[in-house]
Amino acid sequence: MKYIESHSSSTEITPRPAVGFFRSKAALRLLLAIVILAALVIIRDNELVGSLGSRAQTFVTIFLSIFIEAVPFLLAGSIVSGLLEVYVNSETIYRFVPRHPLAAALVGGGMGLIFPVCECGVVPVTRRLYLKGLPISMGIAFMLAAPVINPVVLASTYAAFGWGPIFYGRIILSFLIASVIGFVFHFAKPEDVLRSDQLAAIDHHQCHPHEHTHDHPHESGLNRFWNALSIGGDDFFDMGRYLIIGSMLAAAMQTLVPQPVLLALGAGSATSILAMMTLAFVLSVCSTVDSFLALAFVNSFPPAAILAFLVFGPMVDIKSSLMFLGVFKRRVVLYLILLPFMATLMITVYLNLNMSW
Repeated sequence: MKYIESHSSSTEITPRPAVGFFRSKAALRLLLAIVILAALVIIRDNELVGSLGSRAQTFVTIFLSIFIEAVPFLLAGSIVSGLLEVYVNSETIYRFVPRHPLAAALVGGGMGLIFPVCECGVVPVTRRLYLKGLPISMGIAFMLAAPVINPVVLASTYAAFGWGPIFYGRIILSFLIASVIGFVFHFAKPEDVLRSDQLAAIDHHQCHPHEHTHDHPHESGLNRFWNALSIGGDDFFDMGRYLIIGSMLAAAMQTLVPQPVLLALGAGSATSILAMMTLAFVLSVCSTVDSFLALAFVNSFPPAAILAFLVFGPMVDIKSSLMFLGVFKRRVVLYLILLPFMATLMITVYLNLNMSW
């Protein structure tokens, strides 16, 4: 099993303290985000909207809906990330990680049951687990599967479709595709997958393993808790910039690309699946509510296309792709888009051609 090992040289990397960073750089990011959101709200509700045109109004409305829907889950994931940093040490991770790479990928695919986060919150949690030494393969399997393999999404899928092929197919395909892709990354080196700043953070973390964890016997419980919130706040503002940019891109795509063009492709065995996968990527709907959106297409698209929408969308969409860039190299992000896309496409096309639903 390949764990993330330190890559530091004789030069020691000393990052800024978490609390100081939270009060300076992260605070400026928060202020900038508030200004941008306030300006967009004013544009949407002001009479000036008429002069901007209907497309501008549509863009602002879609952006705000995507961002407001996603930001609570990013916040929840960031808080979990801070709690992991303070209360979980590397030895704990090492003790519970399976030694066989395939078993580790399978466990990573099921970790969403322990950390119930959607595609927005899973990225900061994965990044924090990497700091603790989680294997690359296990982290990727968790990152791709957790948006579906978690209790909240399972409950919403059941509420929309009940017990049946869509419910079971979504769980099984999401778990298998994520685990297989995670296993593939077992053969890659961390320095080929992670960004250089992430490797530097891992180096420092492994050189100073007790800096934030619960191994400070004289630190009060309240101080540790506030430290966890501070670290989570840093993660929230760091990943928030990718969420804002991704939400803007998703809103732009929805504004410029008419949905009827995509829906017109729903007649063919393969084109219907491609249309729903493209729609899932563009809409960037949170996995906690996407089942109810998919339910609206049941009478227009075959079940395999609905299944493709529910499997591919939570793994990869525009906003999550941008958030991947905060952890992985750009080439790896491209793989993280193409591998789930090709796997989902091939499996659902086969199901569409060979199964009677």
